[in-house]
Amino acid sequence: MLKDFEKTKPEDKSVLNAEIKELSSTLMGMQEQLREKKLPILVLIEGWAAAGKGSLIKELISELDPRFYHVESPAVIPESEARYPFLYPFATAIPENGTLAFFDSGWMESLVRKLMHRDITEKEYKRRIRQVNEFERQLRDGGYLVLKLFLHIDKDEQEERLGSLLAQPETQWRVTEEDILQHREYKHFRDAYESFMDKTNDIIPWHVLDASRRKTTVRDALRLLVIQTQTALASGRYIGSPFEETFPLVKMPKLADVDLSPTISDDDYKKELKRLQERLSELHNIIYLNKIPVVICYEGWDAAGKGGNIRRVAYPLDPRGFDVKPIASPEPHELNRQYLWRFWTRLPRSGHICIFDRTWYGRVMVERLEGFCTEKDWKRAYNEINEFERDLTEWGAVVIKFWIHIDQDTQLARFTDRQNTPEKQWKITEEDWRNREKWPQYEMAVNEMIEKTSTEYAPWYIIESNDKKYARIRTLKIIVKALEKAIDRHLEQVLG
Repeated sequence: MLKDFEKTKPEDKSVLNAEIKELSSTLMGMQEQLREKKLPILVLIEGWAAAGKGSLIKELISELDPRFYHVESPAVIPESEARYPFLYPFATAIPENGTLAFFDSGWMESLVRKLMHRDITEKEYKRRIRQVNEFERQLRDGGYLVLKLFLHIDKDEQEERLGSLLAQPETQWRVTEEDILQHREYKHFRDAYESFMDKTNDIIPWHVLDASRRKTTVRDALRLLVIQTQTALASGRYIGSPFEETFPLVKMPKLADVDLSPTISDDDYKKELKRLQERLSELHNIIYLNKIPVVICYEGWDAAGKGGNIRRVAYPLDPRGFDVKPIASPEPHELNRQYLWRFWTRLPRSGHICIFDRTWYGRVMVERLEGFCTEKDWKRAYNEINEFERDLTEWGAVVIKFWIHIDQDTQLARFTDRQNTPEKQWKITEEDWRNREKWPQYEMAVNEMIEKTSTEYAPWYIIESNDKKYARIRTLKIIVKALEKAIDRHLEQVLG
């Protein structure tokens, strides 16, 4: 792509200016259609230092309504200071439906820099390449138009531009040590960029533009954006079909086969609760010091006891190092993005614990059964969720998933108690009763969810909760054991 790239021939400036003006006007005119058809567009602009990425973005947005686009410059975070997964700054910055986002550098620059500085191993680099392809495919399958541009200049052109910037006091700040290194190691960076594009070209193709001629670059970028936008508007948002990747799955029982009879005495409950909470408090300090992130997911039947269970887990934790995220129906700005976005934005920093009261699994339960997404959407979600959780565990997170399980008779008794107790009536709604009528459909969906997403790296735990106290002790034991294992594994890696 880059080694054999041929420069464009000079063109008449007046013709170029006229073309740019017409294309800019066309793009501006399509903004209303983007909003009507809820088409989100992400334009990723990568390229050499001094290739003119910022100038190109300025030209692309010059005629657009600023209320409906945003420009992002995701920071290239040193590996030693990273507190979130690799894709976090990009996944959290995707545009809403009907709007545009322009990325001034992104996942290519971030990965190539880390590779060239040897901040990551070749093995980790390959893993992140896979994550990039999965991320781009999820965006495409979720209806996003993604345009990837690389602005190319040769070494002589780069030297001249960097020299011009360094010659003026007011522009010297724009040239970083990284830019100087890139120029000095031009051939190695060129090979790395080319290799990256080869490995990430199948799902969404790269477009290499000759950035030595600024006007031509603007015209060509505008033309690509206009043509692809027109095509997407004419054909409708692309919705990907379900597909299956092979994940290491853990065989799980059906809900109907789970024995819900286990109980615990009050005395044993008090002793175990005290012991486990004290141990969890100790472990919280250790995971904080070692920057191990923890994600605890709660799903389960209405009135199964999730709230009380979460309270017993949260009580011994340092409030500065954990969050509980209750997940309700998505807000409009959340509905207007790829569905995992609202969970990317809620992830804990490394060393912190995040407890999700309801999770991304709503996609394959309530959204599936209530018709809030298409069949293609929820069938595709099993694979996307497994990929998302794999990304989290590869980042170093401990992912623990609980299904809090009760039988129908226990649920009815608890619903009735809530209905008849004034101080508990806020806990029961008409929707709870309506969902109860769909128990068989929900049970079928939950069985399929557990079967397809209980992976070795993020298994499900079905918690018997007819006895709430027993359920609390069981979840605490599982969390304590998982954290102890993660700490041992982390220390082994540190000590070599």
